Amino acid sequence: MTSGQRGAEAVERLRPDLPAAGQRRTVRLAGLPRQVVLGREFARTALADWAWPGEEAVEDLLLVVSELVANARLHAGGALQLSLRLTQDRLRIEVTDAARTPPVLSLPHRPGLPGGHGLHIIQRLADDWGVAVHDTGKTVWAEVRVPGAPEPGV
Repeated sequence: MTSGQRGAEAVERLRPDLPAAGQRRTVRLAGLPRQVVLGREFARTALADWAWPGEEAVEDLLLVVSELVANARLHAGGALQLSLRLTQDRLRIEVTDAARTPPVLSLPHRPGLPGGHGLHIIQRLADDWGVAVHDTGKTVWAEVRVPGAPEPGV
């Protein structure tokens, strides 16, 4: 048995109500109005179907989705697609747009002033985040550990 298999079995024992790893949901948002609202509702439905525990944890994830989609809308002409991917220990949220320019975390953070907070919110709520630039645009992603999943390296 590999350590990945042991980790998957541990997650299954700890969180039997979450679906098996390998779940993925994607929605196309290209050209649609109200992308942030649609993205949040899409994510809310997936998290409910997956029995993601904790109302506050769900709201935090929905805020991450909102900020990723809003940033694509504001800085890249709109999101093309939103994907949620569940692995044995992580939920990965991906927003793809047509701009190849990576987002920049504004420093220093300016609490209390309008604008420029999206990536700071994502950085605070997600365990990890990043960007992958490709030929047709970029994908900005954020990852959150599955509740009850063993810590990395355990």
